[in-house]
Amino acid sequence: MEYRQLGRSGLKISTITMGTMTFGGVGWAQKVGDVGVGEARRLVDLCIDAGVNLIDTADAYSQGVCEEILGEIIGGPRKQGVLIATKVRFPMGDGPNDLGLSRQHLIAACEASLRRMRTDVIDLYQVHEWDGLTPVEETMEALDTLVRQGKVRYVGCSNFSGWHIMKALGISERDRYQRFVSQQIHYTLETRDAENELIPISVDQGLGVLVWSPLAGGLLSGKHRRNQETPEGTRQFAGWTEPPIRDEDRLWNIVDTLIEIASGRTVSAAQVALAWLLGRKGVTSVVIGGRTEAQFKDNLAAADLKLTDEERAKLDKVSLPWLNYPYWHQRNTASDRLSEADFSLLAPYL
Repeated sequence: MEYRQLGRSGLKISTITMGTMTFGGVGWAQKVGDVGVGEARRLVDLCIDAGVNLIDTADAYSQGVCEEILGEIIGGPRKQGVLIATKVRFPMGDGPNDLGLSRQHLIAACEASLRRMRTDVIDLYQVHEWDGLTPVEETMEALDTLVRQGKVRYVGCSNFSGWHIMKALGISERDRYQRFVSQQIHYTLETRDAENELIPISVDQGLGVLVWSPLAGGLLSGKHRRNQETPEGTRQFAGWTEPPIRDEDRLWNIVDTLIEIASGRTVSAAQVALAWLLGRKGVTSVVIGGRTEAQFKDNLAAADLKLTDEERAKLDKVSLPWLNYPYWHQRNTASDRLSEADFSLLAPYL
C-alpha cells in the first residue's frame, strides 16, 4: 500500500480509503447496502490488514447508524494508525437547525458524531455539500473552533464548486482560520468534469483529493455491459441515479476498453479503472465501498496495479470529454504560458 501526503498537511493516508456507506441500510441507504456489525467488522479488519489507514463515513449515512456501527468496531482505543473521516451537512432531524453548515449545526453534529463513533477526535471532518444560506465566514470559524477545541484534527470539503472552494480558502487565509486540506469529489473515467476546475484548484492550492464512487456507482466495475440487462444486486438495479449517464454509447466504449485492458492483465475492469484514477494528477486516494469481502479484496488489489503508458493513453482517449469554454480558448491562445495546474486539464488537448 502506498501512502500519500494529504494536501499541504503533514498527514499521510493510504491510496485506498475504506468507504462505509453500505453499513446500516437505513432509509435511502438501503439502495446501497445493509451491512451489519458482524460483516462490517470483517470488512474493516480486511482493509486495515491490507494497509488502509483511513476509514470514511458521514453522519447522514443511514441516519447515524453507519457511524454507530463504526463506533462498535473501532470505538475507544483505536488500532495504531487508523484514521477516521466523517462528513456533515445533510438533515439529521426535523428541526430547522438540524442541517446545513451553520455554527449551531456544525458543532452539535460534530459532538453527536463523536458520541456515535465512541471517539474523542475526528481526524478529517468534511463539510459534505455547499450551504448557500450560511455565510462562509461562519462555517470556517466554526470548523476552526472545533480544531482548536481538539475535537477535529483536519478539515475538508466535498461537492463544492471551484468558486466555493476559493472563497472558503480566501476567508481562511484572511482570518487565519484552519484551512481545508482536502476535497472529496466525484471523478471517474465516465465523469471527468472535475478536471475543469476542481483538479486544477487542488494542484494550485495544495489540496488533497479523495474520490468518492470511483467506479461510477458500479458502472465501471465490468458487471455492466453494452446491451445487457442491469445485474440484480447492483446500485443501478435498485434505482441509484448517481452519476447521471449523459452519453450511454461513450460509457460502453469506456467499459469495452477497460475490459480489453483487464483481460490482457488478468485483473478486473474495476482494478483498471481505480488504477487509472490513482495515476491522475492531484488524486490522493480513492474511496472504495462494497457489500462483500470479494468486492473489497478486488478493489484493494488496485493499489498495486500500475498501468503502462499505452494502457493509459487508450483510456484517456476513449474517455476524453469535450473541452468547455474558456479552456478551448486558452488552449488556442495561451498555451505558451500555462502553469502546472493549467496542464492538469489542458495537456491532453495540446
